[in-house]
Amino acid sequence: MNILSLLNSVPLYGICGGIIAFVAVVCIVFLIRAYRAGVSIGMDRTRLKQVILSSATFSVLPSVGILLGVIALSGSLGTPWPWLRLSVIGALHYETQVAQAAAEQVGMTSLSAREMTPQNFVTIALLMSICIIWGMVLSVIFNKGYLKKLQKNTKKGSAQGGFGDHAMSAMFIGLVSAYIGSYIGGFVSGNGLFTFSGSILPLIVVAVSGLAMALCLYLSEKKKKVWIDSFSIAGSMLLGMAAAVLANLYL
Repeated sequence: MNILSLLNSVPLYGICGGIIAFVAVVCIVFLIRAYRAGVSIGMDRTRLKQVILSSATFSVLPSVGILLGVIALSGSLGTPWPWLRLSVIGALHYETQVAQAAAEQVGMTSLSAREMTPQNFVTIALLMSICIIWGMVLSVIFNKGYLKKLQKNTKKGSAQGGFGDHAMSAMFIGLVSAYIGSYIGGFVSGNGLFTFSGSILPLIVVAVSGLAMALCLYLSEKKKKVWIDSFSIAGSMLLGMAAAVLANLYL
């Protein structure tokens, strides 16, 4: 039995599917309770139903990006684990980056089923879980005090542009720069990445995806088409993947 057969086995589907089902039930319970709370304070039932419908509609296309992440990771980690991670607590950019970094640390040249072993999978899955658990832990400890501070700052008109916003932006830019820099460095030095698929192709994908995201931001901020924010990530990913396919075929 190969590694993907193990990672796509019935027990793993049962464990991951059970957790996802539990979270889905919790979401439904909160939806019902929120609807009843809205009715109890006098909100219009028709307006509440419109909000529910519009929220569900605008959640469809952005979730395509999550689906693409599941598909991308399923080739090396199986389907149940990426499905669980990206359905419950994971973020698309986080899961792919940490999985790749963990694969490199266990000696794999790439995140692929060809080099995956049960030991490697356990290490990668454990690292993906440990690195993201602190958001929940810190929320339990500090969230109450943070909300009080946020409400206080909101009353003073200084809720935006705080240290947290700048820190997250700086961290994300640093991560993106590190990945792009590795491909540029490999291309210039020729140390294992001096190939079309190893260095130039990722840079083409970065350029196309970046231009697509820039266009979305321009339309959203300058042309006041705010609705496009919901589709920017998925659209940029799809265009980047299409660019990779076309580049492989014609370049």
